[in-house]
Amino acid sequence: MQRLSNPLRIAVILAASIVPAAAPAAESTSFRSEYATSLYGIVLARSTFESRIARDGFEISGRLSSSGVAKVFDDTRANARASGRLGTDGPLPRSYDVDYTSGDKKKKTTIAFADGTVVRADNTPPVRTNRKDWIKVEQKHLAGVVDPISAALVRAASPAEVCNRTIRVFDGALRADLHLAPAGFGTASVSGYKGETVKCTVRFEPVAGYRSNNKSIAYMRRTSDIAIAFAQVGTSGVYAPVEATVGTQVGTIKVQAVRFEMVK
Repeated sequence: MQRLSNPLRIAVILAASIVPAAAPAAESTSFRSEYATSLYGIVLARSTFESRIARDGFEISGRLSSSGVAKVFDDTRANARASGRLGTDGPLPRSYDVDYTSGDKKKKTTIAFADGTVVRADNTPPVRTNRKDWIKVEQKHLAGVVDPISAALVRAASPAEVCNRTIRVFDGALRADLHLAPAGFGTASVSGYKGETVKCTVRFEPVAGYRSNNKSIAYMRRTSDIAIAFAQVGTSGVYAPVEATVGTQVGTIKVQAVRFEMVK
């Protein structure tokens, strides 16, 4: 999913990052959420996530597929899984797996972590890193990072602290920093949730694992037209995105939660 030239692939990355968080507890808590990804009001993809989060860790699995007219031009499907534990400052992932199919093209990525550092990353087919304009991922880039799903779990002492952070993300190929900054407060009302939100703007900074002349990445880095709205789950101090938008060369892609409910 490191190729960002296709709007639907960007939608896959966004949807992989919009997952629910539950209050850590002695007993595990399970949630199910559904999201719609749209461009110009036209739904491109739908996704469903199932999450189990407790004091000893978290497990999240998700499914995404193209929808409506987008399915005619690009039949995309993805299955993603992430697991790890919640540290004092945020998630500490243990594993991340994604199977991605677009038409007749298939891709699989597996990442293993230890103490916040990537210890193994496998891509099938392999990422083409032998091109002259390729910016190589070095070992120093892989410390203190999270996968795209774990990146959505934010722990903060107050709403005002949610956006004051930089999230170091690695998806198996691309290493990027997401610099969050406060952008005010709002509200959200979806099936299963109604309450306040914290809005953040996001500055996208590619670090390594991409071609230096990639026009889509250059555009995202230059415009930084990205925003995320977070909602706190209960009084846990754990926040999860309920909406995200990202400006692309073809328009603004929006990922919106349409359901967020506890599974008994």
